[in-house]
Amino acid sequence: MAENLEYYKVFYYTAKYGSLTAAASELSISQPAVSQALKQLESALSAKLFVRASRGIRLTPEGQVLYEHVKEGYEQIRLGERKLASMLQLEHGELKIGASDMTLKYYLLPLLQKYHEQFPGIKVTVMNAPTPETLNLLRQGKIDFGVVSTPVGNEQEFHIIPVRKIEDVFVAGWKFIQYKNRMLDFKELESLPIISLEGNTSTKNYMDAFLLHSGVELRPEFELATSDMIVQFALRSLGVGSVVRDFAAEYLENGRLFELRFNKMIPKREICVVTDAGGPISRAAEELLKTIEPL
Repeated sequence: MAENLEYYKVFYYTAKYGSLTAAASELSISQPAVSQALKQLESALSAKLFVRASRGIRLTPEGQVLYEHVKEGYEQIRLGERKLASMLQLEHGELKIGASDMTLKYYLLPLLQKYHEQFPGIKVTVMNAPTPETLNLLRQGKIDFGVVSTPVGNEQEFHIIPVRKIEDVFVAGWKFIQYKNRMLDFKELESLPIISLEGNTSTKNYMDAFLLHSGVELRPEFELATSDMIVQFALRSLGVGSVVRDFAAEYLENGRLFELRFNKMIPKREICVVTDAGGPISRAAEELLKTIEPL
C-alpha cells in the first residue's frame, strides 16, 4: 500500500475525469504534480494504472479494479464529511436525554419545544427514568445528559447545574379534613395511610432518609409508579400522598386537596441538569445546554 494517501486522492480524480488536466484543476495543483503522484502510486503498487487514449487517459484492467475500491472508500469519506458538516450546523443529528416524569414535565418539556422549533432536523430521544437510573445511563454513555432531582449521590462523577427549586409535601382529601388546620409532628404520619412512590427514586429515597433522621419510618398503604397516580389516589381520600408540590398544585389551589403542616420544614430540593464530568458532549446537546439558566 502506498504510504501517502494523497496519491489515492489524485488517482481517484484522474480516473473519475479521465484527464490529468481536469484532475489538476479539481485538486488545485499543477498537471506535473498529478503525473508525479500517479507515478509514485504505480511504483508503490508495482502496477500500471493508466494508458494514454485518444482523448486523455483511461484505466488499465488493474487500474479499474483499484478504482472501484478507491471510489467506494473515497466517496464514503466525502459522505462522512458532508454528514459531519450537517451535524455541526445542526441540520441533523440526535440528542439523547434522561429524565424522570417530574423533571420532564416541570422543566425539560418547554425547553425541548423551543429547541425542536429551532432545529427540527435533530432527532430527540428522551429516556424516561428516575434519577438513579438516569445517572446510570449517563455513566454508560447512553445519554448526552440527564435532568434529575437531588440528591444526586457521588457529585464528583458529574457536572451538576441546579436549575429549579422543588418542594416535597404531604397532601390529603376531604376524609382527612381534621388534619387541615393542625400543626403536626412527623411522627403522626406513622398512624396515617400513606401513598408514596414505589421503587428506587430520588423522591422516595429523599423522603425516607429525611423522615428516618427524624425517627419516623413509614409503611405506605399504597406504593405507585407515578406521582400523578398518587395525586389521583389522594383525591379519592385513599390516603395521604407524598409528592412534589408541582404535581398537586392545581388541586391545592382549587381546594380539592390540602397540604399537611408540620412543626419542622422539609428542606427544598433542586432539579439539576447533569453531564458526565469527563465525557464528550455532542454538538446537538451542546446547543441545548447553552439555553440552560442556572439558579
